[in-house]
Amino acid sequence: MKKYDTIIIGSGPAGLGAAWHLTQYGNAGKILIIEQHAISSGGLRNDCKLNFTFPIGFPAHCWDPMDNAVLAEVNSKLLELTHAWNKHFGIPLPAGIENAVVTKYEARAQRLGVQFIPGQQVHLGTDGGISLINALLKYLKKHNVTIINKFRIEAASIDIKKKTISAPEENLQYKNLILAPGRAGHTFVQEFMHLNGIKYHDNCIDAGIRLETNIEHYSIVNEYYDPKFYFPERVRTFCTNAGAAYVIQEKYGNWYSVNGHAYSKKHKQNNLANFAILKTLDFTEPIASGHDYAESIAATAMLAGGGKPIMQRIGDFRMGKRSTPGGFVNDDLYQTKPTLKACPGDISLVIPAKILRAIWNALKQLDTIVPGVLHPGTIMYWPEIKMYNHTPRFANDSFMLADGVYGVGDGFGTSRGITAAWLSGQKAASHIVSG
Repeated sequence: MKKYDTIIIGSGPAGLGAAWHLTQYGNAGKILIIEQHAISSGGLRNDCKLNFTFPIGFPAHCWDPMDNAVLAEVNSKLLELTHAWNKHFGIPLPAGIENAVVTKYEARAQRLGVQFIPGQQVHLGTDGGISLINALLKYLKKHNVTIINKFRIEAASIDIKKKTISAPEENLQYKNLILAPGRAGHTFVQEFMHLNGIKYHDNCIDAGIRLETNIEHYSIVNEYYDPKFYFPERVRTFCTNAGAAYVIQEKYGNWYSVNGHAYSKKHKQNNLANFAILKTLDFTEPIASGHDYAESIAATAMLAGGGKPIMQRIGDFRMGKRSTPGGFVNDDLYQTKPTLKACPGDISLVIPAKILRAIWNALKQLDTIVPGVLHPGTIMYWPEIKMYNHTPRFANDSFMLADGVYGVGDGFGTSRGITAAWLSGQKAASHIVSG
């Protein structure tokens, strides 16, 4: 049995952030990162948008934006992170947004009761994110970090009392365990907490659509790459991609969720933009699991879409008719050609009415703030669902679940973005270092 001081499960931003922090201290000991895929996964691989402004990406139940001590700590860590990545990996320092741009969009938003949050951002693109991952892994390997890929963690047995991991690949022992499996590790996280008697809530999801359109119809991206708008009814924009932008699908069990990414400016530009508009849903009794609810509405979409996500033109939606394959080849009216081969159809048949109403109201407001986004050719894809539904009862504010066991990143609800995930991993690692 191989022994390690700290084992980290997951090599996304939360896991890498924890490993990074541990390597900064000579007493961190032997560190192992376990990754179930052949390559590092997580948000760093998907467009790699880095937001360095609190509270963007920081869930309030873990990072109180009204607490001055939290504000000071997070801002200090974010500043430290920008300079560390710039020094070691050449990542550009984040640029702010010009006051004239802020004033324009804030004024438009405020008149409608919408909040616009400007922030400091760096966009690396999918290709730039992969380069950063490779540089980070190379750095960590030089600092006494072992990395195992293709590890079937869901087939492993974790004994938190004996502090062992028994798996087909390897039997391991640890002093500290940091779990950072990301949103895709939902089943693993749920089973782990259930088996170890860790109480948690599974009652919250984000559900919505992804829009795809020509950049000229969402011109704000020319001034601000990833705009953050917060609408009434708990609706928000999320994960904007532009330039060399594509809509993709991600498999979760028997269903697909759409997502988006973009390459850096080094790649050929297609002059498209895509972004998600999501509604947050909190469930009470008798719904016991937000995840189960998400699967049920996603299954309906797969049924109506023949096993694929559904796409519909704004023009067809407004006229109350489904989109057809022929409607996506009309270069005169519709212009935007879909980058994902989804099923043309009618999203109103499969989106719950309350979600659809809230999102459509928000889109009409957004079209007033950024005129043109509701062009008839704009494409709506359904479903895009984000699982932030595990909210454990942490033993302390360093995200400890049990003695020597920590849960960080999107999979445990401590983050909703790359930099927040990194800092949550770093926070757990800091507690380990301090002893």
